[in-house]
Amino acid sequence: MPTTITINVTNNSTTMQNFFFFQQPAAYSGGQQVYTNSLYSQALLPYSTSGAVLTFTMILQYYAGVQQQVQPPQIGQPSGQLAAIQAINLTSAAGGPQTNNTTNMTVSPSLGLSVPTYTAGPQAGSFRIVTPTFNPVLTNYNAGSAVQALSGAITLSNFVTAQPNTNLDCQPIIKFYVQTGTYTAGTVMNFTSSSINAAVCDATPGFTTFNVTYNVDGTWTVRNMAVSSLADGTLGLVERSVTPSGLLAPIAPNAAVKNEAGTSVISTGNAVNFDLPTTITNLNNPGGLAVFKEYQVGPTNGPFRGTMCTNLAGTTGTFS
Repeated sequence: MPTTITINVTNNSTTMQNFFFFQQPAAYSGGQQVYTNSLYSQALLPYSTSGAVLTFTMILQYYAGVQQQVQPPQIGQPSGQLAAIQAINLTSAAGGPQTNNTTNMTVSPSLGLSVPTYTAGPQAGSFRIVTPTFNPVLTNYNAGSAVQALSGAITLSNFVTAQPNTNLDCQPIIKFYVQTGTYTAGTVMNFTSSSINAAVCDATPGFTTFNVTYNVDGTWTVRNMAVSSLADGTLGLVERSVTPSGLLAPIAPNAAVKNEAGTSVISTGNAVNFDLPTTITNLNNPGGLAVFKEYQVGPTNGPFRGTMCTNLAGTTGTFS
């Protein structure tokens, strides 16, 4: 049996609620805008009147995925038709075994991904999609990380617009969210706004089952479960921790953008790393920034270095 991640949702409110599930976006090389799709959505009656529990189960296997764009990604619209996927391994840490961490994308005679093989380039914890030469004026493609449900359905969980003839490295994050609302699977959603006050199911520590309760006051309770030895020596699910959540504190900013002289902070946000190009999300003052203008960018406590803002999209900026 494959290893799975299961999220069970109970609705303890007094009315029917719609819930949708989504994943934390992966970290991508290249500094492009990252888009997030919903993984699953379903209505759920109150438990007190129906006894119903909503279950979403995913296979814990990393997938590379590509699809042809029908239109540029738009919130509330399908991202495209998933055309090709490959189960793929993540790069081992230094000194670890070689893994099949790289797949080659093809666009002719049809869109596809090759059987993964090992390459030495990707950083630990990531996989690589090597894109071919193509004309993005004629056709664009989405490329990124996919998730397979136990039902067999595969959804491109998060992605970027593929650039021709490049190495796209993707470092998936196995952290999932449940929120009220309706985004059908494969529909582009706003991760930043949807993750606020959502239930967080973090599988990174090894939890495999999450019992999520939507409380009558609009808060969440998440019970984190893992397979462990029981008193009789058999294996079973054991509750490891409980995470109550209401108005969740936002992620503390770890990045700052200063003016060109470095004398004042214009905006703060979050960055996975500060390699160039640097992508900063959750900018608190994107209106104070301008494309093709010079800034000092770095961790909130420094050091800073001079960069140019090359792209602004909502609350996300790219600095090169």
